[in-house]
Amino acid sequence: MTDLLLANEPLIRLGFFLGILLAMALWEVAAPRRRREIPRLLRWSNNLGIVIVDTLLVRLTFPIVAVALAVIAEERGWGLFNAFETHAWVAFIVSMLALDLAIYLQHVMFHAVPALWRLHRMHHADLEFDVTTGLRFHPVEILLSMAIKLAVVVALGPPAVAVLVFEVLLNATAMFNHSNVRIPAGIDRILRLVVVTPDMHRVHHSIHPSETNSNFGFNLPWWDRLLGTYRPQPREGHEAMTIGIEQFRTRRDLWLDRMLIQPLIGRASNYPINRERNGDKQ
Repeated sequence: MTDLLLANEPLIRLGFFLGILLAMALWEVAAPRRRREIPRLLRWSNNLGIVIVDTLLVRLTFPIVAVALAVIAEERGWGLFNAFETHAWVAFIVSMLALDLAIYLQHVMFHAVPALWRLHRMHHADLEFDVTTGLRFHPVEILLSMAIKLAVVVALGPPAVAVLVFEVLLNATAMFNHSNVRIPAGIDRILRLVVVTPDMHRVHHSIHPSETNSNFGFNLPWWDRLLGTYRPQPREGHEAMTIGIEQFRTRRDLWLDRMLIQPLIGRASNYPINRERNGDKQ
């Protein structure tokens, strides 16, 4: 079964990607959380365009991806779980938690270092918040993220199946928690105990730096609560809050060519965590 999953990794990931994207897009039409102001054609064509660029660059830059590296690590005895005998289920669960914590810490780092924020702010510069926002990352950030993930895999030595399941879940939850969908408040309170919900993550896309620098989790909500970066609601409410950052607020900034050069334009702004802004201190 394991060999079958790993042999079909690209098809599995593509199938889940397209299925979740379609499901969330339909949900957004049926029960939107916020009113849409910008035509989907403009945002979706460019946000999905960046996905194609990212995918091609990763495949060209890295001869192997995380799942394949996990297989190699197991064969050669690299990493913690391959150096010490561990029950399969313990290795699987701990690997999932460790990989998710690594993604959380990486996300915080991209907000803390001004040079990295220049790359990451392209994700935040989207003027609306929907399922495609969860796919909108600068290619250089994607390459750095992949390098970090590969380093974690080598150090940890997680089961290859755990890496595959984590990759699929991370992609699925990123699309889910960026979606413009309405979930009843009572259900949202329960869901956000175990998964990052759209209402929880939307706070992270507020124009206010103190809100942007909160709710860093993509998959599990526990790290934000444990490490003090959790904020339950935006100060202006979900319908009235302004999405994005102070820079790049025109529709022309949503075009693919402008997104690619955003790291080179202007200052790193006041959003990095290690800076304070009058009236909106961290």
